[in-house]
Amino acid sequence: MSRIPHPRFDCAEGCSVEAALAVIGGKWKGTILYRLFTDEILRFNEIRRILPEVSQRTLTAQLRALEADGIISRTVYPEVPPRVEYRLTAYGTTLREVVMALNAWGERHKKRTV
Repeated sequence: MSRIPHPRFDCAEGCSVEAALAVIGGKWKGTILYRLFTDEILRFNEIRRILPEVSQRTLTAQLRALEADGIISRTVYPEVPPRVEYRLTAYGTTLREVVMALNAWGERHKKRTV
């Protein structure tokens, strides 16, 4: 599996936060991860329906980055047309508490700002 290199993290305190955000940050990654926790397996076009505002190019880039970091796996089935499925890896499932905590915080924040 090829990895997309992240910048070196030579920062002071908070460096681990920056390292985590480099992996899960991005406009669409949070929603993709949340949906994979709730749905377990998603096909590319299902993700496109969930995120109608995202371009195919951007979605592909976000999925590839998550795959390169070992968070999700991509399976291509030899069918016509090809069926592509995405699921969390064992390593990706370690983000469950983080993603669910972000979801809960986001719900509280939305209520606060309304």
